[in-house]
Formats: sequence, C-alpha cells, structure tokens
Amino acid sequence: MTQFTDFGLAAPLLKALASEGYTTPTPIQAQAIPGVMAGRDLQGIAQTGTGKTAAFALPILHRLAAEKRQPERKGARVLVLSPTRELASQIGESFRTYGRHMGVTVAVIFGGVKYGAQHKAMANGVDILVATPGRLLDHLQEKTITLRGVEIFVLDEADQMLDLGFVLPIRKIVAHLSKARQNLFFSATMPTEIGKLAGELLNDPLRVSVTPQATTVEKVNQRVLFVEQSRKRALLSELFDDPGFKRVIVFTRTKRGADRVARSLEQVGVEAASIHGDKSQGQRERALADFKAGKVRALVATDIAARGIDIDAVTHVVQYELPNVPESYVHRIGRTARAGADGSAVAFCADDERTLLRDIQKVTRQTIPSFDRRNDKQLGAATAAMPEPAGKPDRVDTRGPGGHRGNHPPKRNRNHGGGGNGAGYRHEGAPARSGGANAGGGEKPAQRPAFKGPQRGGGNPAPNGRTGVWSNR
Repeated sequence: MTQFTDFGLAAPLLKALASEGYTTPTPIQAQAIPGVMAGRDLQGIAQTGTGKTAAFALPILHRLAAEKRQPERKGARVLVLSPTRELASQIGESFRTYGRHMGVTVAVIFGGVKYGAQHKAMANGVDILVATPGRLLDHLQEKTITLRGVEIFVLDEADQMLDLGFVLPIRKIVAHLSKARQNLFFSATMPTEIGKLAGELLNDPLRVSVTPQATTVEKVNQRVLFVEQSRKRALLSELFDDPGFKRVIVFTRTKRGADRVARSLEQVGVEAASIHGDKSQGQRERALADFKAGKVRALVATDIAARGIDIDAVTHVVQYELPNVPESYVHRIGRTARAGADGSAVAFCADDERTLLRDIQKVTRQTIPSFDRRNDKQLGAATAAMPEPAGKPDRVDTRGPGGHRGNHPPKRNRNHGGGGNGAGYRHEGAPARSGGANAGGGEKPAQRPAFKGPQRGGGNPAPNGRTGVWSNR
C-alpha cells in the first residue's frame, strides 16, 4: 500500500490526514495499520522518528468511529502508557489532530502536578486516556480512575519504561485491565526484560520491525571529532561559526554541564537555552517553544530530551559528551533527519571517552568517520579568549521532574519504582512529514502527594503544564 486512502480508514480520519498534508504512510504505518485494524495484537520494533504514534493512533480512531459508545464514568476505552510527561502530551495531541472530525474525548495525565484537573477530566470518562505509569497508579489507588472498560491497551517506548524503572508499575496497571482487550506494544530495542514483558501481554501478535535494533538513521551524516576535554567549548563555538548550524540540539551528560554549555554559547553570541531534569514543566515548555520558533539557535539538553524532541528542521545534533548508554547515541541523533529530511550529527570525543565510542560503534555496527582536532592551535587560541562559565559541580541527569535525584547513570534492568533518566521527546505523530509536538521528562512511579480538589484549567485542548492534563471535554 502506498497511500493512506488504501487502508479503508474512516472518512473523518482521511479528512484530517488530508488537511495535514499526509498522503504516504511510513514503513511501520504501512505494515502495522492493516493488522491493528483487523484486531491483531502488535509488537512493533522501530527507532524513533519512524511514525509509531500514527501507526497505532489511526487504526484505534478508526475502531472508535466504527464502534461508537459512551465510556463509563472515570473510565476510558483506550489506554496508552507513555514513560514521560511531554511524550504523553505529544501522543494526546496526535490523537486530537487525527480525530478532530470525530468528536473523540482525550485526557492526558502525568505526575509532578496537582490532581484536581485530572480528577475533573476523568469524571465522566474519556475515549482515550494517555498516562504515565506512576500517576496512573495513584489514581487507581484513589479510585478516581477505572480501567475495567479498556478495549485497547498501548504500551509505548517499552524499553524506556525499563530504563525508568516502570516495569513493575506496568504489571500492576495491567492487573486492572480486562483480559478481553487488544494489546499494542512498541519499543525501539528489545532487551531481555522487555521481551519477557511482551510475552506476558501479547496474544499471537503481528510482529513488525522496520529497522534492525540500534541502527542509526540512514540519512544522518555522522562524524566524530577527537578533541581535548578542555577545548570542547572552543570547538563548539567554532561549529556555530558555520551559518549552516541553524537549529542545533547539543547533548551533555549532566544537568550542570547543560547549563554551562548554554551559558558559554550565549557568551559568544549564540542564542541558547538548556533543558534537563531540574527544569520545571513551564521552563521546559518555554525552552522548546523558543527553539521551535527560532528564538534560540541551540537547545542544550541532557538525555531527558533524547527520545523525541519533535521539532521541524533540526539541522544538527552535537554530542558534546558521549552518552554512558550506547543506545542513547542512536536516540540522540534521531532528533535530526526526521521524516525523510537530511541532517548531520557531530560527536566530540575526549581521550577518556574512547571506550564509550567503541561501545557505540559496536552497538550500531558501524565505524563512524572521525577527525582529529587535538593539538589544534586555532582551538587553543579560542579557548584562551573564552572565560570559564561559573557553575556548581556536575550531576548526572538520572531523574526526570518528579523523580529522585542521583549521581549514577540509569541502570537497564530495573523493575522497581523510582525516577529515571527523564527521557525524552520523541516525534511519533507525523506520517509522511515532520510535525507534531514535544515530549520528555520522566516521573517517579507511584509516589503520591496529598490528593487535592479540582483546580482550574482542566478543559484546555492545548497542553497545560500547570494542570498536567489535556481534555477536550
């Protein structure tokens, strides 16, 4: 199939797709949509930027259009679990975009914000509930949400759920679901624990894999620059002398490092903003909005942002520091070259990062072209002219907002509660071109603040960082 019109989707969906200019499905959409429309369970393996959200949102909305019924009070017909706050918001917005002519109701619930608006949004039930695991468990314990009427269950970014310690909370949530349901399971990689979870959830699933595990985006032009740690700032400044570096995401390993790099760019006249786990919901949304609008040229981020900043025309990704987890390299560079566009990724590698580079090349099964910028006299002169930005000692970003703090990289095989590495943003809505919203920011599973009464702001169809809920009621 080469066109969305070939799938037999409901007319309101085709109308919405046409208004967005989407005509051609991505490979995962072409393979997944017919099977999901037929009621099959699905196991989808695809890296970020491949259009996974539309691959499940379109057939789900088609089913809701064909089988109209009122959701029960405090309940939902569809449950989508997402590991992070902004990612949940992005998925909710995708459902809203594709279902704009159907009158579907959508609520997005995540932690770190007050409960009142969420309680109000779920009072009469919704068609589609998108939630993070920790906050959803809180509502289940308070009996403000029921899941017994869920007909379709979607687990998105399952491997990131593992990174953030959400496997046990997921199993607790699944225990509240009816056994008579359709299950859709998506993951960029398939570690052993996630494979076990898939086996528990899925019944004779259709398996779709559009790329081998941990492969990088083919259209990304990758290179490694070997440079002394002390001269990375000067090299980064040199890169931004190139006018082709128009919209750039710079990745660091630590929160303080992200702030320092952003300040150093500002010192040389490059508009920059930082985003990491210590930033509030509002600060993250403002930074992303300014980046999308072109008000800042550089967005400096920890791996809280690695899984799906969905922003058009990111020209370059710069890995100022290589990640401790090799798979994160893949997710980082996936922020550019989205929806068929070209993009470039530059990685700085100091001598003490050589082992990390070897691990990355082993996981991605490639040798990344490298260039030696060590002992570069031009960089030495540039560094001497650049004052060291003030800052506190570095802390690895091992939590998202609402999670715990820590000083260690995330562990892969955690299945207990606790905060995570925050995680990022992922574009998953745009079928044949880039577009959508933003995502990221992990939450701490099942840690419940005092339940409070209704708050204002629950009925806004746009994301509301203060209420933590979207609802189009």
